Amino acid sequence: MALSAVAVLLSVAFVCGTLVFTDTMNTTFDKLFAVTNSDVTVSPKAAEGGEGVPDRGKPEVLAASVVEQVKKADGVKGAEGGVVSMSVTVVNAKNENLGSTTGAPTIAGNWNDNELKSMKITSGRAPRGPTEMMVDADTAEKHHLKLGDELRTIAVTGDIRARISGIATFTVTNPGAAIVYFDTATAQEKLLGAPGLFTHVNVTAKDGVGDEQLKQNVAAAVGAGTYKLQTAKEAADANRKDVGSFLNVMKYVMLGFAGIAFLVGIFLIFNTFSMLVAQRTREIGLMRAIGADSGQVLGSVVVEALLLGLVGSLLGVGAGVGLAVGLMKLMGQMGMHLSTDDLTIAWTTPVVGLVLGTIVTVVSAFIPARRAGKVSPMAALRDAGTPGDKKAGRVRAALGLVLTGIGGAGLFLAAAADKAVPGSLWLALGVLFTLIGFIVIGPLLAGGVVRLLSGVVLRPFGSVGRLAERNALRNPRRTGATAAALMIGLALVACLSVVGSSMVASATDELDKSVGADYIVQSQAQQPVVPQAEQALRGAKDLDHVTAYRLVKAKITAPDGSAKDAELSVNDPTYVQDVRRKMVAGEHAAAYGNGAMSVGSLYADEHHVKVGDEMTVAFTDGRSAKLKVAAITSDEGNIDKGAMYVSTATAQQYIPADRMPLPFMLLAKAADGKADSAYAAVKTALAEYPQYQVRNQTDYKKDLQDQVGQLLNMVYGLLALAIIVAVLGVVNTLALSVVERTREIGLMRAIGLSRRQLRRMIRLESVVIALFGALLGLGLGMGWGATAQQLLALQGLKVLEIPWPTIIGVFAGSAFVGLFAALVPAFRAGRMNVLNAIASE
Repeated sequence: MALSAVAVLLSVAFVCGTLVFTDTMNTTFDKLFAVTNSDVTVSPKAAEGGEGVPDRGKPEVLAASVVEQVKKADGVKGAEGGVVSMSVTVVNAKNENLGSTTGAPTIAGNWNDNELKSMKITSGRAPRGPTEMMVDADTAEKHHLKLGDELRTIAVTGDIRARISGIATFTVTNPGAAIVYFDTATAQEKLLGAPGLFTHVNVTAKDGVGDEQLKQNVAAAVGAGTYKLQTAKEAADANRKDVGSFLNVMKYVMLGFAGIAFLVGIFLIFNTFSMLVAQRTREIGLMRAIGADSGQVLGSVVVEALLLGLVGSLLGVGAGVGLAVGLMKLMGQMGMHLSTDDLTIAWTTPVVGLVLGTIVTVVSAFIPARRAGKVSPMAALRDAGTPGDKKAGRVRAALGLVLTGIGGAGLFLAAAADKAVPGSLWLALGVLFTLIGFIVIGPLLAGGVVRLLSGVVLRPFGSVGRLAERNALRNPRRTGATAAALMIGLALVACLSVVGSSMVASATDELDKSVGADYIVQSQAQQPVVPQAEQALRGAKDLDHVTAYRLVKAKITAPDGSAKDAELSVNDPTYVQDVRRKMVAGEHAAAYGNGAMSVGSLYADEHHVKVGDEMTVAFTDGRSAKLKVAAITSDEGNIDKGAMYVSTATAQQYIPADRMPLPFMLLAKAADGKADSAYAAVKTALAEYPQYQVRNQTDYKKDLQDQVGQLLNMVYGLLALAIIVAVLGVVNTLALSVVERTREIGLMRAIGLSRRQLRRMIRLESVVIALFGALLGLGLGMGWGATAQQLLALQGLKVLEIPWPTIIGVFAGSAFVGLFAALVPAFRAGRMNVLNAIASE
């Protein structure tokens, strides 16, 4: 019962911990957004939606004269210009990037009165002049910065070298952003490229003037519709929406894994109560004989489950809060600072935990409870643990085969699908029905699979091994349910391993076939390549060429009159050497001619576009152009699928130089026979810019493999809870089985079975059950993974790879899981007093 309560505790703790953690993160960001926004914010219309223009390296700006216009509006107490840029990198004297590693931005701006709402200077003073700057205390502490240290800020306009004049501390929680401040003149000149410009205006209302009224007054002063105006609430809501979408995804993913743990826990609780009811058969029969009706017996077991669920859930709620605090500490070590002062426990969290844990426990125990209610008074005359109804077994087997067949058909249809959406629906159906089918049919499979495994694993142990095999086969329903709990977790492990390995293998294969560039330069934080870094790369020795890869937004009108918003790939003509694209019509190089472009085959088929047709391209940041289709690229592969190519020279004719996006990636090719020296030269040229990764094809493949591996490890970590609960199920089954066989064990000991042999028998029984569950789970998971890969093949990931080392390692690890699960039950069995065991009823 204690182990069953632990299973409930763990599952409820995962749910409550997830809710508390995400609610706390929401609270943290809400407090931050509530204090950092002014009563009304005025920003350029082009920044609609809160988006800057990171691809140009500089945010949208407005003139300083707007500040004076705003000050004249009714109800304005004060207005000040602000400068904020997120397209910067800050490095220390060792050339180490001081930015966050958790995805939070590095922010540079001007120190102004609005910053005092969320920060206070705790050391030194505010910056004065171009040689001084201020940093936030969290960044200073993390990187051991002190007053007087020189930092370099890399911006699109050039490098800013300044010494730390002050350190400012957040008065609310900083979620992890690295922040540096300059004086206003320096921020304008170095971050925006010219004096007299701001990115926004912070407006403060006079007493008694509401934000909405102030917004209307400011709109009248600067011209309605001329600029983007937001009240503090609107700005906070917009920021909250951006952060909330990420937090919701994280929350629901974690709750999904908690649901898997609950599903596994159902088998544990079901098995526990089934065995308890079987052991109490005579006791229940006596109760029925002295007058207890079936409802009372059923009710007694349900109340027992209810109490178990309540106790486990109550402890789980407390453990969940502890788990949330642990996650906050972990995030703190990774750079995202979350204060326990903001710990948020909504009243719904403990209610959800208690209700969910209790309901799952009661539902899991209901079938055994119902079976207990059907025990007749005559059962008092029989031994406990009577065999199940053979008819019920046949019905179960038939139902399991039907469900498995439906699931198999779903997987077949998913693999044969020619479109991803219907294929995904068939895959979901196939996964669901094969899982349920295997759970239902588990007892039927136990007989054959356990005998097969026993022939390999148990027979070398002689008579002890044969006894372990027969014990595992004694109650196929129990063995099937115990193995099913382990099967679920391992099926997901196998499925994700196959999908991850196939993705890496497919991407590697495509890189080998399609990529001709020797070196790829880009930022992990998706920052654009600043001009000085591009210039440094172009000056590196032993390079044949360097290709800048840009994306520009445009509205494209096809010859059939249909218009579409799209991103065009704007590249140098050398791109045709860097990426080998298969052509449907025309030549790739022709797309880089003056006034030419290319389209992808899917777009061409949909809009009946052919080589020679004229397209109208309205560049978002420039003028409209009439471009001729010179090539149609095949969209069979995954690299640049659907890309429309235009040369840099053509784009420059229609987009002003100050609106041309910066490259987000540079590709380089070594001169013949100079690969090693060119690689070293590229590394040296970009050594001053640590925000960019320089990778050759080998590096790129390794990084891809590492990224997928990290993602899989994170998923495996989340699945570990379900596997732990499954191990508890094996422990519980063996422990109750030992109790059930107390008299039998005593008799076996009496006729010569040693303690060592007894412990070995129980361990071997546990191992074969664990291997049975692993075999079913891994086989099922590989089937799911192979089917999912067929769907990914529709997106260009065509290589199926089974990660045999992982599969074999997990299977072997399952044997150790079985050994571990049997330690306590085997130890307890070995300590039994022989005479007391024989005398047991």
